[in-house]
Amino acid sequence: MKCTHPEGIKEKKIFINYCCSHGLPIAYFCRMAQRTSLFTKIFQHRFGPVVLMTLLVTGISLFTRIGLIIFSFSELDNNIAGILGSLLTGFFYDIIVASFFVLPVAVYCWLMKDSWYRKKWQKPVLYFFFIVAIIILVFTSIAEFVFWDEFRSRFNFIAVDYLVYTNEVMNNIIESYNMPLVISGLLIAGALLFRPIRKWVDASLHTSLRFAKRTIVFLLYLLVPLAGYFLVTNKFKNISHNRYVNELGGNGMYEFGHAFWQNELDYNIFYATRNDTSCFNAVHQLLQEKESRLTPGLFSTERLISADSAEKKLNIVLISVESLSAIYLKHFGNTQNITPFLDSLVDKSLFFEHFFASGTRTVRGLEALSLGIPPTPGQSIIKRMPTRKDMFTIGNVLKDKGYDSKYIYGGNAFFDNMGAFFGRNGYSIIDQGDIPKAAIHHTTAWGVADEDLFTQAIKEMDKSYAAGKLFFHHIMTVSNHRPFTYPEGRIDIPPSQQSREGAVKYTDWSIGRFIDAARTKPWFANTIFVIVADHCAKVAGKSEIPVMDYHIPCWIYAPGIVTARIENKLTAQIDLPPTLLGLLNLSYKSKFYGYDVLKLPTGKERLFMGTYQNVAYARNNKMVVLSPQQKIEMFTVDFITGTQTKIPLEDSLVNEAIANYQTASYLFKHGLYGK
Repeated sequence: MKCTHPEGIKEKKIFINYCCSHGLPIAYFCRMAQRTSLFTKIFQHRFGPVVLMTLLVTGISLFTRIGLIIFSFSELDNNIAGILGSLLTGFFYDIIVASFFVLPVAVYCWLMKDSWYRKKWQKPVLYFFFIVAIIILVFTSIAEFVFWDEFRSRFNFIAVDYLVYTNEVMNNIIESYNMPLVISGLLIAGALLFRPIRKWVDASLHTSLRFAKRTIVFLLYLLVPLAGYFLVTNKFKNISHNRYVNELGGNGMYEFGHAFWQNELDYNIFYATRNDTSCFNAVHQLLQEKESRLTPGLFSTERLISADSAEKKLNIVLISVESLSAIYLKHFGNTQNITPFLDSLVDKSLFFEHFFASGTRTVRGLEALSLGIPPTPGQSIIKRMPTRKDMFTIGNVLKDKGYDSKYIYGGNAFFDNMGAFFGRNGYSIIDQGDIPKAAIHHTTAWGVADEDLFTQAIKEMDKSYAAGKLFFHHIMTVSNHRPFTYPEGRIDIPPSQQSREGAVKYTDWSIGRFIDAARTKPWFANTIFVIVADHCAKVAGKSEIPVMDYHIPCWIYAPGIVTARIENKLTAQIDLPPTLLGLLNLSYKSKFYGYDVLKLPTGKERLFMGTYQNVAYARNNKMVVLSPQQKIEMFTVDFITGTQTKIPLEDSLVNEAIANYQTASYLFKHGLYGK
């Protein structure tokens, strides 16, 4: 009788003699051998590679999740039930991801002709599928740890951005990591993980399955990814009040796909709403100030701002600093001495003690500093396509007053759609391409060293002054960004350390050097210098909106023009444009949602903060958070410690929050936020 042992018998004679000497029928022994190889038998099917790759995806995803749990255990409040919930919901998402990931292999197993599938040349094809899959899975797992360390989140819109701007990101990776070592490690990992599973890949090559039956199996399998696409959302993982527990219950690849497809969120579909008329009436009341008068028209925020004295002919230099968290300053308790120049400016400037960013990305900060509008859900307005023209920006306001408005960026202004947005909305663009190569001391994937950016900025200001024009120049730095490198010999932290602290101190040095150079210029005494962060370096709280991770510093430095003092009012990033125009005693038509904080009655101040999906409105130490699926939550907030406590909803504050975000979304959607 023919032996059907699944592993095959090389020495058939020895095998038969063994069976006979032990009184065992050959068929019986073979059946026993088959039972001992049950795990191998699972893969003795045409779709065995699909099962095997599914196990690979879920296995590596599980190890990644366990690693992230260990990495973040201190933030999980010893919540064992939450951790177990994360593992269970995570496994659910892993299965959904696996159903998409294995689709190419499933199609291959379905369509490949039966007689061809059992040929020897099929082995290298399947080996290639698996080795590439293993490398992708291992790379993704490593990338998740790096991303988590930076953003305390699974992949999201930020990761999608990084995919879109491949050149900058790839250069950043090359500069930050030893790529030969990384590539070698991935290849070795692929080989080592593939070796023990190779025999299970081979197992399916010795089976036969007719096309009709293969089609039935394939269609049954296809139900899983279809159900995942139409029935599953990334909200299923939200089982806890602890944001870390919810994030760990997700799957990085699933979150990436979700973010890719949900680049913009329609406020009226996903968020709690009220009647448009009542919302605009509420906003009109909130925006009414002593020196302003609303213009006719319900669906608008336009009002006439009338100055109480003569207009001041002053220049404005607005420096938005990459990732400058308030906690880096000595003023807020830092002991590392990494911002010595900026620390020295606190007592010489109008310094905002409680200044808060609109979001967690550069484009969200730029949106606030130019448009003065709340952070509507989804991507920043700066990145939304098609790029809007002639929007209401501080650049357009000052340009109409005769100013030379420029956006000066150390990198390529194509990145994040900056060039298109600012170029169409009142600014001339100066970027890396306008800086002579001979004047550049150092570059990274993100652009030139900050000192070179400021040197070019001085030249642009000299040009405006020589032309007899007042200038408003918005400068965006880049050096405080991974890989955290800069020219040698500038500060006492060598660039070879590639540390955040070094990059912060280098940017501080560059700003000090810039101000020193500006002091020698004839236009210095007639210029207001504003230094403000675009956002914090990290957002890593347990809550959806960890308020202290939005706390950023802001200085208005103008010796002889602006009195040095500490401003203690809560100040939103969107308040800066109207506050600066107020310092100029400018009369103009405003559509800003921001206030002139220096003229604002105490008690009226409020904050706007947001992620891509959750938006917050804070006032009088209470905060409303609006989320998709019309979810509303309310908290008490301590803006010194960041402590949040959930409380019942208060209709008045909830209605204010909805009114601001709903009307802002309405104005943008209908093209009504123009100059």
